[in-house]
Amino acid sequence: MVPTSNIDLAPALAWSRITVDGPQSEEYLQGQVTQDVQVVGDAGRWTLLLRPDSAVICAGWLARVGDAFTLDVPRSLADVAIARLRRFHLRVNCTLAVEEIASGPYNTTAELLAARWPGPNECAVELSPQSYGAGIVNETVSFTKGCYTGQELVARLDARGASVPWRFVHATGPNVERINDVLRSKGPAGPQGVTTAVEVSGEVEALGFAHRTLLAGDLASAEDVSVDSIE
Repeated sequence: MVPTSNIDLAPALAWSRITVDGPQSEEYLQGQVTQDVQVVGDAGRWTLLLRPDSAVICAGWLARVGDAFTLDVPRSLADVAIARLRRFHLRVNCTLAVEEIASGPYNTTAELLAARWPGPNECAVELSPQSYGAGIVNETVSFTKGCYTGQELVARLDARGASVPWRFVHATGPNVERINDVLRSKGPAGPQGVTTAVEVSGEVEALGFAHRTLLAGDLASAEDVSVDSIE
């Protein structure tokens, strides 16, 4: 988790673009990302890039550009994303290239937080897609397209009702430290706590993770902090 003392309350978000070009671009990407590449047009769709163990590496915006595809990812995650794609770039007729771009789907932390969307800090926690909520899974994951890297555990969790211990949450409170204490107040040691925060009109809004037992409680002992699961 991000130490609360290191959280910038108003950072900008920088983006990079990975371009996949060549005759087998669609075939290659279909086995690498969670989205059904066949239904992606030039308007684009969100997708996730996973490790083989199903942990989320990043959420990115995937678009078709002629015979090529572009995947816009947070710049701080671009190196790990391109390394992961190159790991399985074997005997396929397409190329991979990465460049910095001026803007992306969200350009400030405030925009990211308003959308309740996982950014670099949330993806760095390395949890399965289901930990980020059904809404994000529905927008990024295809359960009908066939196999892709990391697919096995994602499909297994879906078949079992997507019951995961750690949940992506939105919280508001007087300060980051207080919100962080509440998010860490239930459950075993793990990835609890604030990951991203912004200050609005004297109150802090935050994204983070909490154990499911916190969300099942009444939070009566934390009247100054509101926590909602992102679904």
